[in-house]
Amino acid sequence: MVSIAPPLAHAGPTTTSRRRLGTLIAACLAVCVAQIGLVLPAAINGEIQQTLHTSGSQLTWISAAFLVPTAILELTFGVLGDLFGRKRLMVAGAVIGALGYLIAATADSAGQLIAGQAISGIGAAALFPSSLALVVTATPDPESRARGLASWTTALSLGAFIAPLLSGAIVEYTAFQWAFAAVGILAVASAAVSLLLAGESSAPQGRSLDWPGQLTIAGALLALLYGIIQGPTAGWGSESIVGAFAMAAALMVAFVAVENRSASPMLRLELFRNPAFTAAAVVAVIGMFGFLGGAYDLSIRVGAIQHQSPLQAAVPFLIIQGITPFVWPLLVRLLRRVSPGLMLVAGFLSVGAGQLWLSGVPISDTALTSILGPLLLNGTGFGLIVSALTAAAVNIVPSELTGMASAATNLVRDFGQTLGPAIIGAVSLSIAATDLAGKLGSAGLTAQEGHIVDAVFAQGGPLAVLSAPLGPASAKVAPLAQQALAHGYDTGLIVTSVACLAAAVISGIFLTRKPQTVETSAPAAH
Repeated sequence: MVSIAPPLAHAGPTTTSRRRLGTLIAACLAVCVAQIGLVLPAAINGEIQQTLHTSGSQLTWISAAFLVPTAILELTFGVLGDLFGRKRLMVAGAVIGALGYLIAATADSAGQLIAGQAISGIGAAALFPSSLALVVTATPDPESRARGLASWTTALSLGAFIAPLLSGAIVEYTAFQWAFAAVGILAVASAAVSLLLAGESSAPQGRSLDWPGQLTIAGALLALLYGIIQGPTAGWGSESIVGAFAMAAALMVAFVAVENRSASPMLRLELFRNPAFTAAAVVAVIGMFGFLGGAYDLSIRVGAIQHQSPLQAAVPFLIIQGITPFVWPLLVRLLRRVSPGLMLVAGFLSVGAGQLWLSGVPISDTALTSILGPLLLNGTGFGLIVSALTAAAVNIVPSELTGMASAATNLVRDFGQTLGPAIIGAVSLSIAATDLAGKLGSAGLTAQEGHIVDAVFAQGGPLAVLSAPLGPASAKVAPLAQQALAHGYDTGLIVTSVACLAAAVISGIFLTRKPQTVETSAPAAH
């Protein structure tokens, strides 16, 4: 949630104007770097898997490790910025992100890469709210604010577009670790620019930290994700997985209890007494789960299963992310004239149709033209969804609650994004493992080959069987592993398309009301 603060500085007009311009430049660079980090692994998941020989669950954690801190810390960092200064927080976020990228850039194991991603995610969780708050404080009048917010969103979209191109181009010629090193250099540059150019602002009045709420929601989300991601490896009925789900449920109940009692809650639960707002929150969770789960599925398809080169694997994501900036003026006009709910219906139907279409493309078909239709549907649908999601939530609450409604929408949307790779990875790998286990018995392996393959399968799952050097056995089992993985991840796409259909139905029932006047500023989406 962004609090409006007084002007950045009491100085002459020229000095103030320069400071505001510097603040806008620093904020746009910060959000661009944060978004690059969020999207970065998509085009190089295959290269990461082949280099580090990761299991399916480890590959899922590499993406989820960045998303989890972003989801659970963004609101708290927003409060910290209000209390102690947005510029300080933005500089600190960039430095923390740079540290995480340094750890990832020197990683020689999946565990170290996951740790680096988690630290980088903490940095991004600070950059997203602090950069947006500084844009708001640097633009005191409606016209300049509209331009500032449009610039912020353009920078965010540019980051999503740059990430696959940057990682794909670098990893095409060198080790994947250099992609993380490059983003680390950008993070250092962002910290320096913020320190030199940005003006400071804060708004401590009425703001306080909600540590009980933060700790309970963080614990609940971590326990839930652990259960989902490790379920296929440890067994869904194992003590650790059942215990993780029980802990997640208990901590979620505790979160609701402490938020109801808190004088300054991180999430005002009374918002959910409004059925339309509750519907918008549900749509944000399952809809963004559907979109990002499908994007993660696509990254595994082109990288880890088809073994396309990093640059080839980057192209689908360039298409998806490249559509929104070009159609943004149209989306702004639609927001003025059409109910956000109708835009959500169209967006989710478009994404769902694209993912269902993609699930029917044979895994042996690596031609870009074969998946161009699904990619265009996904990109167009995502643009509609991102532009309408926040507007749909804030239009259905009283004006004095629009800030909290926007913040709550960010929280549940980030939660849905975090669930995407976790659930799709778990579902797809479970199906693929069962499928491959049934096929291996008829693979014609010798006793020694069977022993080696079984050991690799037990340790790393179907992805390891597909990519590990197994000698003569590779020719026998690699095609079977590819077929099993295709079956699993095609099923994952069906799951995400069903989620998008459900989001479209809920939007159509609860959110397609008479259009209201909404701000044409860019939504805080990532």
